[in-house]
Order: sequence, then structure tokens, then C-alpha cells
Amino acid sequence: MERQSGKAVLTEGNLKKQIIRLAVPMMFGMLGLSVFHIVDTIYVGRLGTSQLAALSFTFPVVLVLNSIALGIGIGTSSVLSRALGSGNQHKVVRYTTDSLSLSFLLIVFFVIIGELTLDPLFRLLGAGGEVLVMVKQYMRIWYAGLPFVVFPMVGNSAIRALGDTKTPGTIMLIASVVNIILDPLLIFGLGPFPRLEIQGAALATVFARSITFSVAIYVLAFREKIISLKKAAFSEVLDSWKKIFYVGGPAALTRIMIPLAAGVITALLASIGTECVAGFGVATKFERFALLFTMSIATVMAPFVGQNFGAGKLDRIQNSIRFSGQLSMGIGAAILIGMWIFARPLASMFSKDPSVIDVAVLYFRIVPAAYGLQGIFHISTMILNALNKPVHAAVLTLCQMFLVYIPLAYLGKSFFGIAGVFSALAVSYIITGSISYFLVRKIADR
Repeated sequence: MERQSGKAVLTEGNLKKQIIRLAVPMMFGMLGLSVFHIVDTIYVGRLGTSQLAALSFTFPVVLVLNSIALGIGIGTSSVLSRALGSGNQHKVVRYTTDSLSLSFLLIVFFVIIGELTLDPLFRLLGAGGEVLVMVKQYMRIWYAGLPFVVFPMVGNSAIRALGDTKTPGTIMLIASVVNIILDPLLIFGLGPFPRLEIQGAALATVFARSITFSVAIYVLAFREKIISLKKAAFSEVLDSWKKIFYVGGPAALTRIMIPLAAGVITALLASIGTECVAGFGVATKFERFALLFTMSIATVMAPFVGQNFGAGKLDRIQNSIRFSGQLSMGIGAAILIGMWIFARPLASMFSKDPSVIDVAVLYFRIVPAAYGLQGIFHISTMILNALNKPVHAAVLTLCQMFLVYIPLAYLGKSFFGIAGVFSALAVSYIITGSISYFLVRKIADR
């Protein structure tokens, strides 16, 4: 698969090889980000409970802003890949340029709102005293570095839409390594570096993200030459923003709603005992690693399907849906076997409490049975976004969480306790994964 600047590269050739070649670099990039988040938490945790609590208070706000940026990125990838597939170079340049100008406006808006609401917002979340002081120290740096967070998310989505996942995947991995190296230097003040504690964690993140920012802008502006500084009619820019928001808005909303559903389940498990919450936390942290490859496939299906949809090659879309589904089921089966064999050693890596380990092991023995179909669910929702059906994708996600999972979890807890809650998650994966597969096959036929 050769990359051709400014041209669709995913509408010809062996689609199976293309999907795998696209997915592997993304997997390593996403792995790097996952490791960084865990290492960041470990280092800050060594400072003390107050510092770890302060970092925890920042998670909801960071998550919301990341979700919005990811949503804009998904919208950009959708419209850009379709324009690329149709051979409309003018639209390729406009969508890329206008997605970045939209990102700039969002950055300015959220930085202003964030600074103005810094104290009342985090007091509302429950932060106070020295914890609130540390939260504000962290967030002021994070807000100042928001361009380095948002621009790369949108820019990397644009690069992936061009059929290049190696560049963003590699840079994500390098940025994660830089972040991991800088964390102890800036947090603890090793060598010539000052001890900045939680501010050091924020600075390390901003500096590492600046690497992805620089590369993304270089690739789009100089290598691909699809950023234009020429003045465009506002009506044309507004039309681009509307099309990006049409896909990106629902995508951002669903990403914000998912942790809310997780909060409901956490509260439900807390009514059973704190060891249930801890075990659930251990299991879900490892689950992110377990689903990395299927999530990578889901991410690359957006540019693949978008380009082929723009080119009118529906047969390649149908074949890619079947192949990605088979890959997901195969990976899911392998993970299930591995979990059954290594459930207890894996759980013991995160905790030494026997009760916590037992809860995590129970999760590992139940939920992975549905990982194959959950992978298909993620793949299907990304395909729906690429097919310009964002509402379908959003409704599927909300239904999985609030119409199937949560009601079944309450019912399962009443009859089977913890096992019932975990079984409800597996059942929700099976039901919505199956529905999403047949829905996307039907829509792709139109």
C-alpha cells in the first residue's frame, strides 16, 4: 500500500492487508498512551494522597475536553476521507483547513471559560483546601497547553483519513515515551530539574503533546499541502463546520456519556462493598489493554470506509465489514482463552487484597466471552460515522449503556450479586454488537 499525497490510497488493492497495516501502528500508538496514563498516575500517587486526589479531580474536565476534541477529529476524518475518495481536492483542503480553524475557536472558548470557572467548578466537584490549590496549579498549565492537546487530535485524524496511520501512531508512541521520561524529572526534581510536583506532571504532558502538534502541522501543511491560508468565503467555511459537527457532535456526546454510565455501575457496586469497586477498577484498567487491537481496527475503519464510500466502492466496504468482524471475533476468542488461564496472576499485578483479586478474576472469567462482539460494536459505530450516519452510532452507544447494560445490571445484582452485574455487561456487548453488525451491513448496501 503506497501513500500518494493528496490522493485516495485505500480504494484499490488487497483490503485485508491494508486494514492490518493500518491497524498495527495505531495499536502501538494507543498502547503508548495507555501506559503513559497509568505511569502518570503512579508517579503522582508517590507524592501523596492529596496530590493523587487533585489529579483525580482533573479527570472529568480533561475527559470532557478530550471527548470534544476526539469528536471533532472523528467528524474531520469522516468528511475528509469521503472527499478524498470522491477525488475532490478542493474539499480535501477546505475540510482540513476548516477543521483546524474550528479547533482554534473551541480552544479559545474553553480556555476562557475554564479560567473563569476554575475555582467554582472544582469546588462544585468537591475539591477544597490544599487539594483545590493543586488542582488549579495543574489545570492552569493544562489550559495554557490546550492547543497542543486539541490540534494534534484533529490533525492526526486528518492524517489517518489520508490513509497514513504510521505517522500518527509513531508520534503518539514517541510522545508517550517522552512524557514517561519527563514525569519523574519534573515531578520529583531529578538532576538539574526543579521539583515541580503536580505542576511537573502537567508540564510533562503539555511538552509531550507539543511534539504531536508540531508533526501534525508539518505533515498537513508541508508534506501533504492540504492546509490553505487563502481567504475563503465565510459561507463555505461555515458549511465545512456544519458537516464536521454533524458527525463530530454526536461522537463527542457519546464519549462524554460513557463515563457517566460507568459512574452509575460504580455506585451500584459500591452498595455491595468497596472491594467490588476496587476489583471492578482493576479489571476495567486491564480491559483497555485487552481491547487495544480491536479499537485500533475500529479507528482505521473510518478512513478506509470513508474513502471507499466517497469512491462509490460499496463492495469493498461490505468485504471490509466482514473481514474486520472476523478479526474481532478471532482476537476476542484469543483474549478469552488468555483471561481464563491467567486471570488470577493478572489481577494480582494490580492488588494484593484477596477480595479485590477475587472480584477482578470473576470479571475476567465472565466479560471477555463477549469481547469479540464488543470489538464489532466499536468497529460498526466508527463505520457508521464514516458513512455519515452519526446519529445511528450515537443511539447504538447510548442504548448499550442506558437501555441494556444499566437495567440488566440492577436486575442481575438482585438475583446473582456481583456476577449478575458483570454478566449484564457481557450480555449488553452481545446484544448491541450483534445488532450493530447487521445494521451497518444493511446501511452499507444502500
